[in-house]
Amino acid sequence: MKYPVFKDLIIFENEDYVVVNKPPFLSTLEDRTPNTTNLLKIARQYNPDLQACHRLDKDTSGCLVFAKNPEAYRHLSMQFEHRQVYKVYHAVVWGVHKFEDELVSRAILPNAKGVAHLNPKGKPADTYFTTLENYSRHTLVECVPVTGRLHQIRVHLAYLGANIVGDELYGGENLYLSNLKRGYNLKKDTEELPLIKRFALHSFNIGFTLMNEEPVKIEAPYPKDFAVLVKQLRAH
Repeated sequence: MKYPVFKDLIIFENEDYVVVNKPPFLSTLEDRTPNTTNLLKIARQYNPDLQACHRLDKDTSGCLVFAKNPEAYRHLSMQFEHRQVYKVYHAVVWGVHKFEDELVSRAILPNAKGVAHLNPKGKPADTYFTTLENYSRHTLVECVPVTGRLHQIRVHLAYLGANIVGDELYGGENLYLSNLKRGYNLKKDTEELPLIKRFALHSFNIGFTLMNEEPVKIEAPYPKDFAVLVKQLRAH
């Protein structure tokens, strides 16, 4: 894998924080995969003091905040703890759904393998869902998590029967162009690849308060794979 240049990922920077548009297929921190890098390692080549203030799943793209000093890190950690950080994700899901600020309030419990399940014994988890666009058999959904549990959005969408495209762990099948195009013919002896090679979840917005108490809201444009997916759904 060719690793990105950190500077090219930056969508906001001041003396305390750097916000990047995290590419998919890159872990935020160390993971168990040998011989791979992670975003924090790449970030520290840019500035050795950077600390990741939160994390995104490896396959999730979008807004990720790094702090440049311990005070800034603490300042944002407190906001995460008190649920004062505004987070908006976009997901492409299977099925046509009409969500209007629909709240899923279901506790989540991860198992030893790092797979999350709905379980009343788990930690409370709340997410709001709103439909942004409907297509013939899919929906673009805005997801606003209030809590930050493991795989929360993915599990809550699966609970609503709106499994994320490509999220096979939680029942979301891959999407192929042949699913959308009638009479789509693949070249002989070639295997059709999915329109997106990961689950279709993108951290679109993040909002928090800077050290001088000024609020800031940052938006991360869709990465290429997510943009292509939405474009194909709009076209068909």
